[in-house]
Amino acid sequence: MKSEIGRVAASTLLLLLICIAVVAKPIVSDSNAADVSFFPLLTRIRSRAIKFFIGRRPADSAEHDRIMNSLRAKYANEIVLRFNITTSEDGNTLAAAANRLSLDVWAFSNNFVDIRLHRDEVATLLSHLPSPMRSVQTLIPDLAMAIYSSLPFYNHAYDDKSISQLAERLGSVSPPTPAVDHFFFHDYQPLPVIVRWMRLLEAMFPSFVEYMSVGISFEERDISALRLRVPQSVDSTSPRKTIVFTGGIHAREWISTSTVNYLAWSFIMSFGNEPTMTKFLHEYDIVFVPTINPDGMEYSWQVDRLWRKSRQQTNLRYCSGLDLDHTFDYGWDRTPPQANPCSENYRGERPFQAVETMQLARWARNESLNNIQFVGFIDLHSYSQQILFPYSFSCETPPPNLENLEEVATGIAKAIRVANGELYSVTSACKGAVPMRIGPGHNQSAPRMEPGGGSAIDWFYHEMGAHFSYQIKLRDTGSYGFLLPKEQIVPTGQEVFASMRYLGDFLLGNNGIEKLSKSKGEIYRAGSVTSQEDTTCSDYELKRRVPRG
Repeated sequence: MKSEIGRVAASTLLLLLICIAVVAKPIVSDSNAADVSFFPLLTRIRSRAIKFFIGRRPADSAEHDRIMNSLRAKYANEIVLRFNITTSEDGNTLAAAANRLSLDVWAFSNNFVDIRLHRDEVATLLSHLPSPMRSVQTLIPDLAMAIYSSLPFYNHAYDDKSISQLAERLGSVSPPTPAVDHFFFHDYQPLPVIVRWMRLLEAMFPSFVEYMSVGISFEERDISALRLRVPQSVDSTSPRKTIVFTGGIHAREWISTSTVNYLAWSFIMSFGNEPTMTKFLHEYDIVFVPTINPDGMEYSWQVDRLWRKSRQQTNLRYCSGLDLDHTFDYGWDRTPPQANPCSENYRGERPFQAVETMQLARWARNESLNNIQFVGFIDLHSYSQQILFPYSFSCETPPPNLENLEEVATGIAKAIRVANGELYSVTSACKGAVPMRIGPGHNQSAPRMEPGGGSAIDWFYHEMGAHFSYQIKLRDTGSYGFLLPKEQIVPTGQEVFASMRYLGDFLLGNNGIEKLSKSKGEIYRAGSVTSQEDTTCSDYELKRRVPRG
């Protein structure tokens, strides 16, 4: 009895401390000055609460100066420019120039390309472009300062002792609350903290949450995952339908990892509270892999915030890493190879050369041999706010259920717009930069700014039969790029979860967008590319839903 009272008291105290941490002022102001509060006691309590929960302490002014100096040295005079493109010739010219100069292409859409480069490289790049393309927009004039402004205000030197202490403390915490929810998602979290958080969820919801590893990375880190599986009341020999969510395949895309975590949290908290999602979890397993690229993520925290690839050695000693999203075997040889290991798009000399994607594919194949039916694969990226569907390697052969893919993608985009007002475009991944506008009513495909073959969504779609496979490029459309402010973590998670509510409702056989009268209609079932009759109506009215705060 006493121990139970003690646990309740400790949990109540923790919640109080976290609430104080949430409402208190930022730890350090933009001017690098220490936070001088009218309530110094609350400031100290807030800092202790932060260290208690995530095992890191606020960085002091000297630490901030050290970080800023390091960033200045690494990213001195680097900027991000936006190039407008209106014809296929523009796209061809820019793609060739970027490849020739080994520039870092950040994003591409239907009418622009964002490129990171050194100020000294601007004149050289412009000399390769026609006069109309030399008028550019500067998105980020000081990359070092932009990175500094986006970093979590904590010491990056978390050690094994602090993580071990965190693990012990997490074991006595009561079930999470909305206050704890928002605290964890108020900033980006490093890999060790994410893993501890995942284990915490398993400990708190052991009946249907399982922590597992889907493989081991090149540097021998676990590729951690959470599986949500609600026990079935009746034993069934039918394949267990499964959807996989992945993030962090590109290390610098931190928002993708945070959003996968937010989705995991939201699905867990919806179980037993939201009828549609509860029913969905009774019928589908969900696997969340916050980062397929743990080595790259760790490197992006400790060394280079803008690191994209894995950390695997290549045949060029001083150029490490592969672009994991293009190392799967399906369609790998359908696009021209990238021979330069220093390129951000380097995908190796052969399919599955990357340890991480080989491990993920092996896990998926083993699962399919153990009565698992993959129905969906959602791969989160940033940025540009796009929803892409197979195939990525070519537009010549449309996927068998193209109409269904387009319908669901459009529904996902609508759900996001209803949730937060954000606009996401929908297109086939094969178009890459989206068709160029050559005149009224005429389109011509742009050259790809990155290879299309060997993509994760193509492989899961074609090899694993996950007929609802999508790559979703998250916020934003260029103002911050990969350096999305922490204030946008929760809104991004909210809008993507709203879209997954739609997907869940759709896969249950309902319309997903609005309540329908009972009438026969063509509904595509999960895992099938054929239609069938259904008379089920949905109790979920997305048009009238009010987003959660």
